[in-house]
Amino acid sequence: MNEASDPSRVINLSQRLDPTSERVGELLGAVRDIASKRLQQWVGNAFERVDDALFDLAEKAENNAAQMHYFDGMREVRKRRPAVERSFLGAISRHIGELAHPPQQAAGPSMSFGTVELTLVADNELEESLAITSMIGKNESRLSRDLFAVNQRLSVICGGRKVEDASNPVAPAILAQAFRQALHELSADMRVKLIIYKLFDRYVLSSLEELYQEINTELVRAGVLPQLRHEVLRGDAKAAGAASQATGTTDEAASDIPSDLLQTLHALFSARRGPAVGGNVGMHALQSGPLPSANELLGALSVLQSQIASAGPLPYAQPDDAAALSREVLQLKGQLLTQLGALRGERPSHVATIDEDTIDLVGMLFEFILEDRNLPATMQVMLARLQIPYLKAAILDRKLFAHRQHPARRLLDCLAEQAKSWSEESDRDRRLHDKVKSTVDQLLHDFDDDMGIFERLLVDLQQFQDVNKRRSELAEQRVAESTRGREKLEQARRRAAREILDRIGEHKLPPLVHGVLARAWANHLVLTLLRQGETSPEFKSALRFIDEFIASTKPAATSESRQVLRQMLPGIERALRQGLANVAFQEQDIERLLGQLHTYYRQQLGETLDATEVVTVDEDAAMLAIPDSIQPVIDQNTTPQDSVEEDLVEVPLDSPEWHQVQALQPGTWLEFCLPDEPMTRAKLSWISPMSGRYLFVNRRGLKVADYSPQELTTLLTDGQARVLAANALFDRAMSAIVDKLSQPGTVPAANTAAE
Repeated sequence: MNEASDPSRVINLSQRLDPTSERVGELLGAVRDIASKRLQQWVGNAFERVDDALFDLAEKAENNAAQMHYFDGMREVRKRRPAVERSFLGAISRHIGELAHPPQQAAGPSMSFGTVELTLVADNELEESLAITSMIGKNESRLSRDLFAVNQRLSVICGGRKVEDASNPVAPAILAQAFRQALHELSADMRVKLIIYKLFDRYVLSSLEELYQEINTELVRAGVLPQLRHEVLRGDAKAAGAASQATGTTDEAASDIPSDLLQTLHALFSARRGPAVGGNVGMHALQSGPLPSANELLGALSVLQSQIASAGPLPYAQPDDAAALSREVLQLKGQLLTQLGALRGERPSHVATIDEDTIDLVGMLFEFILEDRNLPATMQVMLARLQIPYLKAAILDRKLFAHRQHPARRLLDCLAEQAKSWSEESDRDRRLHDKVKSTVDQLLHDFDDDMGIFERLLVDLQQFQDVNKRRSELAEQRVAESTRGREKLEQARRRAAREILDRIGEHKLPPLVHGVLARAWANHLVLTLLRQGETSPEFKSALRFIDEFIASTKPAATSESRQVLRQMLPGIERALRQGLANVAFQEQDIERLLGQLHTYYRQQLGETLDATEVVTVDEDAAMLAIPDSIQPVIDQNTTPQDSVEEDLVEVPLDSPEWHQVQALQPGTWLEFCLPDEPMTRAKLSWISPMSGRYLFVNRRGLKVADYSPQELTTLLTDGQARVLAANALFDRAMSAIVDKLSQPGTVPAANTAAE
């Protein structure tokens, strides 16, 4: 192509090309070639990373089911990747070709790719829509300069028909939607698709600046608007400017609002309210005067805030407190209008739509807090008093709802996380209760317009949390070590009992011999297991003694059998002396027991005893000095199965509660409401690798209970235990609000309260 310096090849906005001309086909072909080459390379890069990303997630999966989702996704992506790439690249190529000859569209309203879908969608589709909307908004803003130039040049090529972000085939909107359509080739889990979207954003959309510069360079070389100045004047910017004049806010403040979550929420709010009159009217009323400015709103809220602060701190929650606060949450909008009227001299009928959305959003957030069963009632009541400070913060800084790292958001999440672990029993010194109350009171009394207070209170709360965490971790470690020690002892006791019972089998042993094995020697086995381990020579030797001791009780009716018994006796006596000394038998007790055994064996050998040698066997002699806490309980009627499974609870192993228990991880909090006991909240601290029992501690690290998986499943099934959410309060609230607004006929409760 000739350079743009050739005046005959330069085209300006007043000179439109005929879309049917050969020149248009050449130019669009060049654009298509550039786009196809770049997009094929970038999409390939994205898919090359899918395996690694999914494998990392599979390794970190919380359970086997989640792990299999990622592995299944890896297999599905490998299989369907070529079809997805063909579908995506084919769609973009087709869209570029249709620029010159756009297909006829049916009459009626249409919605651009970049607009949030307002139809009711399933949870997965809503999550996917949020991901798409986020990618589009973020990249359109970042690429506005180069994308504007591409739009203008394509408009010239297409005969003056306006090409915008929503209709440009290489703009983020159409690229993201084409990729979404191509992913229909996959039957993978939504979690897998969201990972692919993130990689598409990182390796495709984030590289578009290079594509636009190459397209602009090529079209400039072809003489298409070579002198175009890169000035962006977009329709949404004009609208934002008009809105800022009406609301008293600035373009700078409006441009700070991220376009994904807030865009979706504003669209959902608008859809639920119905069509507005005049384009920027809130609260379903006509404008009768100037809209309240942001400063007026903040002033009115400060008055309401001071009224709440002057009422004094609340004591422990009473049964009606949550209900009363819930009514206040819903009535705040009406109270705000009343207060604005008192300050203005006349009551405004409404506020600007963006401010109304903020008021409704904050109202729904605190309505969620008062309904959130993850928070104890006492803490719900205290946190709900923060509605006005957080509404002021949201008006001052609209990034609060979209940025996870916003200090105000992190402070509320941190307060809620601390509150989740609270119970009266674990906070007898009221240390945590008073800290939460102090933080709430400081916000109510001190927050005017200095957003730095949230960061300062957050740092203070985190320091409090760190100090208490260190204390609780030390206590928790001691509890775990103590429990681990008891379990090792119990496991050793059961192993000793099983070894002895297996060897006794059907033998009917004399009471003296049975007593030695069931008490003294069982204890020796336990201590040997704990000290030397089951593979040690000492443990194997102790087991051989059991076999020899039992064999020594067989009748010695022949001279050969008597000879064998005589040869065994010195070894039996030697082993007994060592074993009994190991379990702290006193010397006189050992001699007394051995004396009784000597008498027994002389009888076995058929020796004649005189009257002074015949004694009654004292079974208690075999049981002296053995602490009850380490006695393996063995009697003639016990079986090994009985000793291991006597306390198991029967539960269905395919129930949801059973699977929930199997998926629990240390650090998870549960609420326990047992009959005749106060409600308590406890953290899963440790799962025994030996017994599988679950150890629970309170926020101070002190043991609350330990349960077998079967016992815990039963508690969950009966409603006496409940797993508390692990994710942050703000995230739970935002998901709940989006779900609520997506339901048919939902109008924000705070909105209805003001009408």
